[in-house]
Amino acid sequence: MSNSIPAIVSIETREGRGSGFFAAPRKVVTNRHVVGNNVSVTLRLSSGQTLPGRVEATSSDFDLAIVGVDGVSSTQPLLPLGTAAGVRSGQEVIAIGLALGVFQNTVTRGIISGVRRMDRATVLQTDAAINPGNSGGPLLNRSGQVIGINTLKIAGTAESLGFAIAIDHARGLLSGGPASQSPVNSTATISEALAPAFNSRSSTDEMRDEGLNAYDKTVSAVAKRASQLDDYWSRIKQSCSVRAAAGYDHEWFGLWDARAGLSDPDSSCVSALNDLNALAAEVRSVMTQAQDNARRASVMPGQLRDVRRRYRMDWAGWDR
Repeated sequence: MSNSIPAIVSIETREGRGSGFFAAPRKVVTNRHVVGNNVSVTLRLSSGQTLPGRVEATSSDFDLAIVGVDGVSSTQPLLPLGTAAGVRSGQEVIAIGLALGVFQNTVTRGIISGVRRMDRATVLQTDAAINPGNSGGPLLNRSGQVIGINTLKIAGTAESLGFAIAIDHARGLLSGGPASQSPVNSTATISEALAPAFNSRSSTDEMRDEGLNAYDKTVSAVAKRASQLDDYWSRIKQSCSVRAAAGYDHEWFGLWDARAGLSDPDSSCVSALNDLNALAAEVRSVMTQAQDNARRASVMPGQLRDVRRRYRMDWAGWDR
């Protein structure tokens, strides 16, 4: 699998780091949650060289993104794409990525534990270690073909429980269209002996529900505080020359991404923005703690995003 490593990159944004891989000339596949709301990202090749990348296409439904890269060598290695259609339980796979956002090109070996449906997406369950930072990296079969994009690991008491989005869903985005939505047929099946367990509720299910309810209450309360800061931000905009980027649930979220701020040095404006920064930092602190608590309770990332979107409190940094 050492031949695969030159095709794998780390992806760096203001909010964090993840992984990706070259699947076509000047095109990198990764997760949507890795690039977040950013238009541009930084790619770090296995050689250590850094290149700018632009986010060309995303799919929230399948947690996929395509990053275009100019200036990359014409001899840049690509990973061959396979399919999840022939995947079977027990087959050997390898996951490669930026483990913990620090250890570039970390290789872990495992097997396919099963093939699942997550909403409309086909996901491959594996016991290969998938750590934070591995998101967006490839899941390879023994032939070195990509069969999945590493997406998440279930936290909490569960061990060796990771998931990868079937590579089949990325083909449409790579060709300039929407993500491929047709379900992937596979020979892998869920063991009938295990299936009844999914009909009962475990202690982890109870912990997850409690964690989700607590998270919902916290985000609801913080959203009210955020609305108050909207008023403060509006007053600053009326009196001061400011810059702000579009696309945030609240414009002042851009303070955390360095995409919002003052355009003039007026001292009264500086003082007002400093006050807003301090108040925004309190919001961020509470939200960050709520995120950590929910993750420890094994709440799924998609559930957290749904709550944030419902209260207009979504920001790409919360998923890091």
